[in-house]
Amino acid sequence: QVQLVESGGGLVQAGDSLRLSCAASGRPFSSYALGWFRQVPGKGREFVATISWNGSTYVIDSVMGRFTISRDNGKNTAYLQMNSLTREDTAVYYCAADGADTWSGYKTRAYEYAYWGQGTQVTVSS
Repeated sequence: QVQLVESGGGLVQAGDSLRLSCAASGRPFSSYALGWFRQVPGKGREFVATISWNGSTYVIDSVMGRFTISRDNGKNTAYLQMNSLTREDTAVYYCAADGADTWSGYKTRAYEYAYWGQGTQVTVSS
């Protein structure tokens, strides 16, 4: 089992930055990959970024160069640094943990993740 708690969301203006945190507990943190997703009302969860147990990362094209995913295995925490935010980044952001015991490549679909946090709202005003 893995428990995830996101924090760091808020209301910012276009062009500002935010850093989301995802604090994990349960299984050894360094044993699984993590992902960030986002969701707006009426739509499904959109994959944003993922990081492997040893720090390899993959992000979607629309946030490449603006968002950075990272993890601190010593602090059992993952991060999503978001720069140059736009109104299109407004969403509830969710952290997710891969339930698999072995690495099988980057996972970009919500159903591939076994554990989820409660989400944190990010609102970007123009």
